[in-house]
Amino acid sequence: MDPTVLSDALKHLPRCDDPDLLVGFETSDDAAVYRVAPDVALVTTVDYITPVVDDPVWFGRIAAANSLSDVWAMGGRPVTALNLVNFPAGTLDPGILRDMLRGGAEKVAEAGACLAGGHTVDDPEPKYGLAVTGVVHPDRVLTNRGARPGDALVLTKPLGTGVIFNANRAGKYPKDLLEGAVLPVAAALNRVPLETALRHGVHALTDITGFGFAGHALEMARGSGVRLAVSFRALPLYPAAAEMYAAGVTTGSNAGNRRVCGDQLIVRAPLRPEQEELLVDPQTSGGLLIALPEGKAQALVAELHAAGVPWAAVVGRVEEGEPALVIKD
Repeated sequence: MDPTVLSDALKHLPRCDDPDLLVGFETSDDAAVYRVAPDVALVTTVDYITPVVDDPVWFGRIAAANSLSDVWAMGGRPVTALNLVNFPAGTLDPGILRDMLRGGAEKVAEAGACLAGGHTVDDPEPKYGLAVTGVVHPDRVLTNRGARPGDALVLTKPLGTGVIFNANRAGKYPKDLLEGAVLPVAAALNRVPLETALRHGVHALTDITGFGFAGHALEMARGSGVRLAVSFRALPLYPAAAEMYAAGVTTGSNAGNRRVCGDQLIVRAPLRPEQEELLVDPQTSGGLLIALPEGKAQALVAELHAAGVPWAAVVGRVEEGEPALVIKD
């Protein structure tokens, strides 16, 4: 959905004044957080997507990883998941449904959570995802609002899945790159990055998904009242993602994502048009953007690399100033 349409719709919803609702939708965070005891809060989220690849097992894995990520983005631990399935039972082979659900169940188990049920709808277009419940200590909730001037910014996955998945549908993206360099990364859980980051004093956190890197980074900047300065050259990118934009492939979300950024996205680097598009490319199961003390950033990246997250990189820093995302060389 166009983020400007969604933003306008949310403005008209009533706000909940329950003091135990620690995180609602006011700051565009990744999940809701509700305190149920002095030392326990529930993290609740829901997400489901249309197929990004033809292989139903890989689709299930990626959709599940995408849904689970929002709990880790709040500093929580997933405990239960419910399948959300739309499927054309009368026209597609039931084996596709079985494989899709198997892929999702693999990721729920890998996350250490329990798959506890779900809901299905007969629909002409397949869709799949999860409603996930997690837990976190109320004093240890992480949001996109805590970034501080002087913090470093670490990104844990490459950018470019939006254009790559569309290019794959059009037969323009190399199959060997998709299967070898994209699908395993898109399906990788954000569990290890979160658990590793918690040992390094995280101040703010968000995952990079449908609003693109720029959209979610600006949510952090606005929520924290700071300016983010990011080096484009430091951003990890999927192979050939920029080339797909240069070849004329795009997504239906880029224009809306750019509109939401407005003049708070300031590009000072001499980027080519296809490079600028990667800033607003909608990510499916993207990485975490982490703000933490600058002196701890390199140690975090080194630990992530050792833990099997080789794409993690320091991509910028947090500065004082009016909320904005400034893209430098």
